[in-house]
Amino acid sequence: MSDSNDTPPGVKESPPAPAGDAITESPNVGPRRWRRLAVPLLVLVVLIFVGIKVARSWHLVSTDDAYVNGHVTFVAPRVIGQVTRVLVDDNNRVRKGDVLLELDPEPYQVQVAIKQAAVDAAQAEITVAQANARSAVGQLRGLRFKLEHSIEEVHNQVAIVRARVATWEQSKATLALARTEFERAKQLLPTKAISVEEFDRKQEALDVAQASVTQALESVYQARVALGLAAQPADGAPLTEVPDNLDQTFSSVREALGELMQGGAKLGIVPSSFDMTPKQLVDEFLRRDPGGDVDRIYAEVVKQAPELKQAEVKLEQARRDLDQAKLDLRYCTIRAEIDGVVTRRNVNPGNHVQVGQSLMAVRSLREVWVDANFKETQLRDLRIGQRVELKVDMYGSRQTFEGRISGFTMGTGSTLALLPAQNATGNFVKVVQRLPVRIDIVDYDAEKVPLFVGLSVEPSVDVKSTPTGPNAGKFLQEVIQPTPSQP
Repeated sequence: MSDSNDTPPGVKESPPAPAGDAITESPNVGPRRWRRLAVPLLVLVVLIFVGIKVARSWHLVSTDDAYVNGHVTFVAPRVIGQVTRVLVDDNNRVRKGDVLLELDPEPYQVQVAIKQAAVDAAQAEITVAQANARSAVGQLRGLRFKLEHSIEEVHNQVAIVRARVATWEQSKATLALARTEFERAKQLLPTKAISVEEFDRKQEALDVAQASVTQALESVYQARVALGLAAQPADGAPLTEVPDNLDQTFSSVREALGELMQGGAKLGIVPSSFDMTPKQLVDEFLRRDPGGDVDRIYAEVVKQAPELKQAEVKLEQARRDLDQAKLDLRYCTIRAEIDGVVTRRNVNPGNHVQVGQSLMAVRSLREVWVDANFKETQLRDLRIGQRVELKVDMYGSRQTFEGRISGFTMGTGSTLALLPAQNATGNFVKVVQRLPVRIDIVDYDAEKVPLFVGLSVEPSVDVKSTPTGPNAGKFLQEVIQPTPSQP
């Protein structure tokens, strides 16, 4: 019996597949599957990158209107003169204190010699003034002794007055005795008890006694008048009476006092009052020293003598003039005030330069920063101390710098211009203003990656970063407290 055939009529039966081909896929299935997966993955990566950029842009404020700026020191002479040497040229690096150029020093050397001679002359005047002051002190001592002698003369004259009054009193007693004897002789003469010759002698003795009294009285008057007193005291006062302060007010004493004041004035000794008595003047003079030591007073008077002071001032002025001449001589050598690079040289040997004339400039390599002109609509979230990423066109994306906002300019560029814009009402067009913001560069190394003034910069400020450093988080800086310079 034969096997039955179950295949329908008209259908060709395919041969059975080999056993190994039952689990093997087509060779084009894998690449197609990876291509189908790569496109979504690429789209996902792009979306993630764009998302990150968009997310970062929410807390980044940037501008392409920013430039490198830096300090520049203009070199100018402090004295006029002719240039003898120029030791630098444009783009030369210099350090602080390096010689840049020299002026002809000869005219200033001559001035130094002239001022030195003036100092020597002033020192000689000091010596002369000291000698004059000591001489004046000697004269002052002599005038003081003259005053004391005048006072002693007054005392002597008062003694003479009293002595002459005593002589006058004695003459009056002699006159009284002579009158008594004359009267007795006059009574005895008729009785012939005495001779006529004896009577005549008594008469003569009386006349002599009367003359002696008159002479003695006139002598008293003369002595009183010599003291500046009235010949006869008023109100019947005794002839010996004289004022107690006569030795302070007598004319010769006042004359000697005036000469003493005049001599003292030459030495700068001016009394508190010109109506002082000699005693008051001497007491005031002695009070110049706590111990009343006259020698110490005179020594101090010599030091403070006006002529000596004037000579000392002249000497000091001459020394200052000499210092100025030496300073001008030093100014003939012009040096760099900062480290940097020479630019804008416009001076050559032989040029005659004036004070303040710009000869060249030195730009600092280290004191550089970025001036970023942000739109006014970008300033709301900016603060001092925020971190800034700086991209410099010169270096491209290969080199970025880190910065920090250090301050805001107190006015937009248009308001600080030399000729500010005049926006009249009729033609006003609102323009978004830009405010310069200063960005300091952190850890800047001028030797490795120098930045030149004027380079374009693109700063990006991270407004979400925590402000750091001085005045962090503020719009305005604190008031600077300058440190006093040391003399």
